[in-house]
Amino acid sequence: MPMNAQYRGPIDLPGVIPVFPLPGALLLPRGQMPLNIFEPRYLAMIDDSLRDGHRLIGMIQPDPAQDGPPDKPPLYSIGCVGRITQLAESGDGRYMIELTGVARFRIEAELTVATAYRQCRVTFAPFASDFVARKGEDAVDREALLTALRAFLKANELKADWDGIDKAPNEALVNALSMMSPYGPAEKQALLEAPDLKTRAEILVAITEIDLAKKNTEGEPQLQ
Repeated sequence: MPMNAQYRGPIDLPGVIPVFPLPGALLLPRGQMPLNIFEPRYLAMIDDSLRDGHRLIGMIQPDPAQDGPPDKPPLYSIGCVGRITQLAESGDGRYMIELTGVARFRIEAELTVATAYRQCRVTFAPFASDFVARKGEDAVDREALLTALRAFLKANELKADWDGIDKAPNEALVNALSMMSPYGPAEKQALLEAPDLKTRAEILVAITEIDLAKKNTEGEPQLQ
């Protein structure tokens, strides 16, 4: 998804961003995430983002390993900021938006704010490589990734657009499969925090193989 704004490095992004905590949601640089916004605090977040002109929303997962109030759960320290690149009004008070991932961030501090939605001071500096499209593609073991994908599809009786997959560059393929993967928050966070594209692909393959092995074991008759 092309964007009107160009982000060349961490300095092009604001130091304070609104954050949208959502379990199981994984946004990655240059990936697209559709969202159905209906809670009043997040409707206000979208309105403020559009009014301010930056159109940026930080996607981040609540951290289930930490205790906290249900209405303000503790967050993982790393998320990914996305720019609103599509928006439609539903007619019944909802927004349907699409975020396009820009870069990952690390939370430095959550701010005390008057808004109903949460805001954090963040740094993008540790993730400067996120601003370089297709960085590290040549190191990805594409065949291993496709082998795992075929096994997953077969085990779950699913089909795929193989023509589209064959044409997809490695970055788009790895990130799209990671974002669409059906795994839990911890696995999604591991994919997000992978230091490079090669490692992310390896993590995705490993998680898939573990999941398939678990399903195979569960399907075996139990010894008496």
